[in-house]
Amino acid sequence: MRRTVSRLMPDGSIRYVQPYHVSVEGLQKVVLCRDEEDYDAFVKIICVCAKRKNVIVIIYAVVSNHCHAGILSSTQSDADEFAQEIKRMYSMWFSRKYRMHGTMKKVDVKAIYLDSDWYVRNALAYIPRNALDNGCNVNDYPWSGYNAMFSRKPVEKCGTKQVRLLHKAEKRRIMHTGDDLSGVGWLLDKDDHLIPGSICDNEYLEQVFNNDHDFFLKTVGGQNSPEMKFKLIECPRAMHRDNDFLKVAEEYSERWFQTSLDNLSKERRIRLIPYLFRTMKTSIPQLSRVFGIGREELSDILRQKQ
Repeated sequence: MRRTVSRLMPDGSIRYVQPYHVSVEGLQKVVLCRDEEDYDAFVKIICVCAKRKNVIVIIYAVVSNHCHAGILSSTQSDADEFAQEIKRMYSMWFSRKYRMHGTMKKVDVKAIYLDSDWYVRNALAYIPRNALDNGCNVNDYPWSGYNAMFSRKPVEKCGTKQVRLLHKAEKRRIMHTGDDLSGVGWLLDKDDHLIPGSICDNEYLEQVFNNDHDFFLKTVGGQNSPEMKFKLIECPRAMHRDNDFLKVAEEYSERWFQTSLDNLSKERRIRLIPYLFRTMKTSIPQLSRVFGIGREELSDILRQKQ
C-alpha cells in the first residue's frame, strides 16, 4: 500500500501528498444541516474549500451535526487550513440562511495525519459509516462519497451539467461561490447535486484496499466504530489524564519508531512532540512530564515547528 502518492493538485502543480482525516464537529450537538439544501451546500463547500486550499478529496460524509472528509494534502498546514475554511464558509451559509450568528463558534475542526496503513484503511472506511448517524443505509445515503468507490461504471456525462461551464449567475446559485471553477471536472446530476464520482479520488481509496471491493466492504461492515470515533474525534478534543496521554504517546512511539517511549532518543521525541501537540488536546506542562523535556525547551521546539 502506498500512503504517499504523486498527484496533480487543484492549483496545477504536481506534488507528493499524504492522507489526512478532517472532522467538523458540533461540540454541543448543534444541528448544522436542517434540510436537504443544507446537506447539498455542505458537500459543495467541501469541494470549493478543497480547491481553495489545494487539497484533494478522497471520500466524505455529511450528517446532521458534523462532517468527515478523507483528503490528500502535501502539508499539515494545508490540511488545517482546509478544515478551517470549511467552518468559515459554512458559517457564512448558515448565518445568511437562518439569520443566526455565532452558531459555528460551537463547532470544532481537526485535521489529523493518518500515519499508518491500519489508520488509513480504518479512517477511510469509518467516514461513510457515519450515514448510520442519520439512520440511513450506507449504500443509499446521498451525502457521502461512498458510491464513488469501486464503481466500474464511468461517471455519467449524459444528462449532467459540467460545473466548469456554469454561467456566473448559475455558479453562484448552484455552487454558492464566485470562485473560478473553470478548471474543475465536477459534474452535477439532474437535481444539481454534485456527482461523487466526479469529485472524489476513488483511485487512491481503491489502492488502499488493494483494489479489492470485498476487502473494502469487509472493513466498512466489520469496523470497531467506537474505537475509531475515539481515535479520530474524541481523543483529539478531550484533555487526558497523564497516564492516558502516556498510553497514547506509547502507541505512537511503537507505531512510528517500533520501540517504547522510554527507549526513544531525544531527536525522535522532538519529532513526535509537535504531532501530538497538533492532534491532541494537551499542554506544555503535560508534554514536559510525559517526555521528560523542560517546558522552555518544549516551547522553543513547538515554536520552531509552527
